[in-house]
Formats: sequence, C-alpha cells, structure tokens
Amino acid sequence: MILIVSATEMEVNIARHQLKDSPNISFHITGVGMLAAAVSLTKLALTHKPELIIQVGIAGCFDSSIDLGNVVLVKEEILGDTGVEENGEWKDLFKTKFIAPNDAPFTNGRLINKHLSTYNHSQLPEVTALTVNEITTRQERIAQLKSLYNPTIESMEGAALHYVCNYLNIPYLQIRGLSNYIGERDKSNWRIKEAVENANKVLLEIVCSLI
Repeated sequence: MILIVSATEMEVNIARHQLKDSPNISFHITGVGMLAAAVSLTKLALTHKPELIIQVGIAGCFDSSIDLGNVVLVKEEILGDTGVEENGEWKDLFKTKFIAPNDAPFTNGRLINKHLSTYNHSQLPEVTALTVNEITTRQERIAQLKSLYNPTIESMEGAALHYVCNYLNIPYLQIRGLSNYIGERDKSNWRIKEAVENANKVLLEIVCSLI
C-alpha cells in the first residue's frame, strides 16, 4: 500500500484524479500544520501499515536563484520555530538542551530521510527544509533562519512526515513545488498553479515507476 498525503485537496487533486482506479494507492488529506499532519499521519501509518508514504505540496523558497514552479525533494527537515528567543538569539530544542541532537528520531538535530535515494530516479534536487507553525515573513527572522540552518524551503507539515516515518521506520518521500519566495506577501507574484502542476507531475512519474 502506498499512501499519498497532502495538507489540502488543491495540492493533490491532479494526481488523485489520474490514479483514482489504481489498486494499493490511497489518498488522504492531513490538514494544515504540524499538529494536524502528525496526528493524521500516525493514524494512517498504524491503520494501513503502508510500504511507502508520499507527501506532496507547495512550499516557500529561501533561495531567489531557484525559479518558482520548480520541484524539489526534501532530504532533511528542521523544526524552524520550536524553541525560545532570548536577547535576539534563537535557541532551538538542541541549543536549550531540552533534547540531545541524536535523540530518536533526530540525527544531528535533523530529521533525515534515509530512503530518498531509492526513489529519486529523476535526480531532482534534494534540499534542506524548515517546518514552521507561523509562515516566516519578517526579514530579520528570514536572515536569522538562513544563518542558522541554511534551508532551501519552508512548509508547515514536512517535519511531521519525517518525524512520524523515522520514528515508525516507514519509507517516505516529500515532494514540494516552489510556489513563492519567503517573505513575499504579494500573491500576484506567487506561482501556486505551476508549483502544484509540476509537483503532481513528479508524483505521478514516481508512483507509475513503482506500480
């Protein structure tokens, strides 16, 4: 069984329509944000016992040299806003020593997808991602996050996928279409349609190579 999950219907409808008659493929909407995604993914993993979970969706991009609409795969996730800010300094869970960097399911403070090479047949870019509860908009915060973690993209659900699947030892893949640059709030400059279409195209190519 392959589970295909997304935060919203819009992000996965193209693939759902084309794969609606495929056996052993199940689509699920987890809801927006880490909390909803973590609960949904845990329930799905324990109920369906999947061979693979694929998360597809859009993401914001920190790197303005990468064209919007491009698709990337996430190799590692970082919790971008779980911690404390003191005297202008951001301290995450590891810097505060609430948990150790290699406490399961983390590796050096990151949620690493060790299954990625198995599914990246098209050699898509493999990037570092941040997951946040509040979309980053302030330039000072953007600079802070880039300096600390050097991420390429940001989403609101990716770390939930990595955390749950690493913890339960389930192979997984995170596909993201780049819809906007981080900090850009003028949505006329966003490329949501292209990001969704291209992410679904990659999803279909990967799934069709597996079934």
